[in-house]
Amino acid sequence: MTTRGQLPEAMLFDLDGTLFQTETLLLPAYHATFDELRAKGIYEGETPPEERILGALGMLLEHIWMRVMPEASVAVHKEADKLLIKYQIDGLQEGRGVLYEGVAETLQILHAKGVRLFVASNGLEDYVKGVVAAMGIAHLFEGLFSAGEYQTRSKVDLVQILLEKHGIQSAWMVGDRSSDVEAGLRNNLTVAACDYAGFRDAGELEGAHIRIGRFAELLHHLS
Repeated sequence: MTTRGQLPEAMLFDLDGTLFQTETLLLPAYHATFDELRAKGIYEGETPPEERILGALGMLLEHIWMRVMPEASVAVHKEADKLLIKYQIDGLQEGRGVLYEGVAETLQILHAKGVRLFVASNGLEDYVKGVVAAMGIAHLFEGLFSAGEYQTRSKVDLVQILLEKHGIQSAWMVGDRSSDVEAGLRNNLTVAACDYAGFRDAGELEGAHIRIGRFAELLHHLS
């Protein structure tokens, strides 16, 4: 584990709620998804409250839909998967979605310092790669790792694969959910918890070594 103040070999970043202001892309796609599910005749009733999906960000998709519409069948969940990613990719192509303040500039500084940068997300492969490309930051990352691409059941496993694949000895895990804290701690990484997205539940960031209120604060903890 890299101690606070030391420059780590690498930094691993969650995407949603850490780098990317997810709701700016997600919520229009979310409403369009339920409109189409109703139009297809496979879902009835009102669109579930936005708070359900925002509170589920960082989970695997199958767990997200169990939280959003627990009464629906697996088949409906799978159709919602397809529609949501479709509408999100459409939104990216239409110019929707923004990074959190200071993300691009901070990543550029870290890259210039020689820190190896990676994304580790529980999202789908096309979504993760699409967001990073659309936001113009793909050139700063050495690798983009997603649960969708590597078929992992937890972020702990995804991070382990990333570390082994790239031979990383010291790194920070930067994220905003308990899954990020767990992935960092169980892989013996320094954990920097992002406390600005507002999606998390109380107590999710306990155990993190560092807590930041805005992304650029990461630089204050490095020598």
